[in-house]
Amino acid sequence: MYNQPMLKDDALKGKTIVVTGGGTGLGKAMGTYFLKLGANLVITSRKIEVLEKTAQEMEADTGGKVLAVQCDVRDNAQVENVLAETLAKFGSVDVLVNNAAGNFISPTERLSANAFSSIIDIVLKGTVNCTLAFGKHWIKEKQSASVLNIVTTYAFTGSAYVVPSACAKGGVLALTRSLAVEWGKYGIRTNAIAPGPFPTKGAWDRLLPGDLAEKFDFKNRV
Repeated sequence: MYNQPMLKDDALKGKTIVVTGGGTGLGKAMGTYFLKLGANLVITSRKIEVLEKTAQEMEADTGGKVLAVQCDVRDNAQVENVLAETLAKFGSVDVLVNNAAGNFISPTERLSANAFSSIIDIVLKGTVNCTLAFGKHWIKEKQSASVLNIVTTYAFTGSAYVVPSACAKGGVLALTRSLAVEWGKYGIRTNAIAPGPFPTKGAWDRLLPGDLAEKFDFKNRV
């Protein structure tokens, strides 16, 4: 098995990266790798106790510097605070990773308006809030930078039973493509990656509660 790293050591040395939803799962994994490549890291989520524990683990594992900032990406004031605390701690910020998300499986006809809105607010509006706050700062400072948005495979195809997430991620994909053109002149690169599902306990407990996890277990279909 080929297991050599894609990037050389210290490829991100001197860079500061903000990862929303950085306390667990994919955000935590990406953040840990950024640290190993020499970056300074800021992780955010709504649960400060989770963030602080993760930050301690990351620093112990990598020897890097991690700033944990509580933030609900739906709240513009909290997003602006993340930017302010990042600048106060590290002096600049180079990359924003919009990873914060929410999702659940449900027949669409059973969804309430609030259930639908909650996913749109976190995934789409939260991504917009963070991107605008950081983008305006970079444009004002005439600084080249990068935005990485986390979408999903069904942002391209749509998907039954996760319609709020599909709509929100589709919107994030459109945002990514639009700003890649509009903000390119400022030296701001905007990209998205679309991973498939991660069968971790945290993801499966939220997506497939109760006996649904067993019913949809891919191993049972082989």
